[in-house]
Amino acid sequence: MSLSITELKGSTDALIDALKGQGITNSEALLEASRTPTDRKKLAALANTEASVILDLANRADLARITGIGGVYSDLLEEAGVDTVKELARRSAENLLVKITEINSTKELTLRPPSLEQLADFIEQAKTLPTGLEY
Repeated sequence: MSLSITELKGSTDALIDALKGQGITNSEALLEASRTPTDRKKLAALANTEASVILDLANRADLARITGIGGVYSDLLEEAGVDTVKELARRSAENLLVKITEINSTKELTLRPPSLEQLADFIEQAKTLPTGLEY
């Protein structure tokens, strides 16, 4: 699923304008433009920001490739320490559910946190997705 770059947590107006100036308007285009560390450095220079900012956005764009993960679920996963597809693939659905439930009860990010079945599906998708980013 492709998200607008405006939907990616951490995207500021200045960064959005700079990315749009490079023809990058959605998560798929961002992922394509930021695949390698060299790509991220170039994009950061063009956007007048740090490569780490581009990497954070690219990781969110990479997670958006998983069906069912949008802005809120991405935020929940990030709060649970899952900020990459690679990290998600290594998680246990049961343990992740406990962590997400705990986080959501405090921060109330969503009225409907993902179920155990949804988390298991996210993890399975993460295991089978082709690599999106090089580190």
